Amino acid sequence: MPQTSPAPLRALLDAQRAAFLEDGGVPDTLRQARLQRVIDMLVEHHDALCAAMEQDFGGRSRVFSLMNDVLGSLASLKHARDQLPNWTPREPRPSVAPFDSFGATAWVQYQPKGVVGIVGTWNAPLFTLFSPLASVLAAGNRAVLKPSELTPRTAEAVAQAVAAFFAPEELAVVTGGPDVGAEFAAQPWDHLVFTGSTAVGKRVMQAAAENLVPVTLELGGKSPVLLSPGADLRNAAERIAVGKSSNSGQLCVAPDVVWVHESQAQAFVEALDEVWRGLFPTIAGNRDVVPVVNERHFARVESYVADAAERGARVLLVGGWPSAQGTAERRMPLRVVMNPPADSEIARHEIFGPALVLNTFRELPQAVAAINAGERPLALYYFGSDEAEQRWVLEHTLSGGVSINDVCMHPALHDAPFGGIGASGMGRYHGREGFLEFSHARSVYQAGSHDPRREWGMLPPYGEQFEAMLRASVTR
Repeated sequence: MPQTSPAPLRALLDAQRAAFLEDGGVPDTLRQARLQRVIDMLVEHHDALCAAMEQDFGGRSRVFSLMNDVLGSLASLKHARDQLPNWTPREPRPSVAPFDSFGATAWVQYQPKGVVGIVGTWNAPLFTLFSPLASVLAAGNRAVLKPSELTPRTAEAVAQAVAAFFAPEELAVVTGGPDVGAEFAAQPWDHLVFTGSTAVGKRVMQAAAENLVPVTLELGGKSPVLLSPGADLRNAAERIAVGKSSNSGQLCVAPDVVWVHESQAQAFVEALDEVWRGLFPTIAGNRDVVPVVNERHFARVESYVADAAERGARVLLVGGWPSAQGTAERRMPLRVVMNPPADSEIARHEIFGPALVLNTFRELPQAVAAINAGERPLALYYFGSDEAEQRWVLEHTLSGGVSINDVCMHPALHDAPFGGIGASGMGRYHGREGFLEFSHARSVYQAGSHDPRREWGMLPPYGEQFEAMLRASVTR
């Protein structure tokens, strides 16, 4: 796919930085105007963007693209636009004693960092660009977007839409494959945002470190579900099915591993099968079943399931049997892999497709210990009504975010931070925390009208009285 940037990448970055420095302060009105232009752009181009995503996936439902990518992005942008006046005022801080008694003041001023690079991903090709962009523009920055090369039609549609609404010195799009992506990560941005796999995230962070570029990484992981023995299995099955079927599991917060008490495993699978069949009466040709994005990823997911079966794990089908037509379309029912070996591919890697691991436990702490033995996930889900148990789970686990008695819902909290921890990422966007992520918190001290240090003997040559005063201040 040819690069569609209006200038070579470094020249584009330099042009944005020069314009940023020339403008100086970025008033709230300009920030809100930029956010509004992105909103207007998505409203005007949403049909073309949904059509492009449908083509890139080989039949992705326009309803899902509209719900997840267009409306999800618009919600982030509108929240930032509307809440911006509450985020930008400088924050008064206590000044230095005793100078505060003579009029000295202090505050923290939040200023834009400059130019931010944003690398999106293929599974949510609009949301992973425009949701972080909401925080970036709210903080007063300029930005360059790099859509995923695995959704080339969407990338081209984004590039055309942005070019129609923004000068390249303000907001621009660069398209291209892995070579362009590597060049993008190596630029001296003022901040870099990357959404993708942990393996690629490590390379992005390494490239950014060459220029000491701060990074925000959203990397996913094997997000677990804990089903308390006291949970409503039918309700849990329905909510897990809805979350797992969204984009056919190709979401960074999709449930990856479900932990259920060994006495309830069969009942849960039966409930999951009933719900799945109700959501998707057919698989092949069903526009509501999102295909796996391409043949390579389809083969990857199938190899995970086959590897587990070869190692003796029981594989159950939820939602019917696969068909030749469905396979050709890359549409599959859900495969549930029971207690796969710890060294199997499906147990080690994020699935990112229509398959699910089901592990059983005898006591809930056993499941929590197994989760904690792995890398920290982007999301954790708990189903149950015991408040003490819920509190115990929250206190004894770490994850980027949590949804209780539901899945995939906390990323929709636009006034709360979204991000990972450890292998699932670092940094955050959404809400005021997103505004702070892309702002420089600058401490400012302003002296009062009178400086008492000389008359108090606090300047050289130091006397015994000042030394005695210092020694008297050494206290516990």
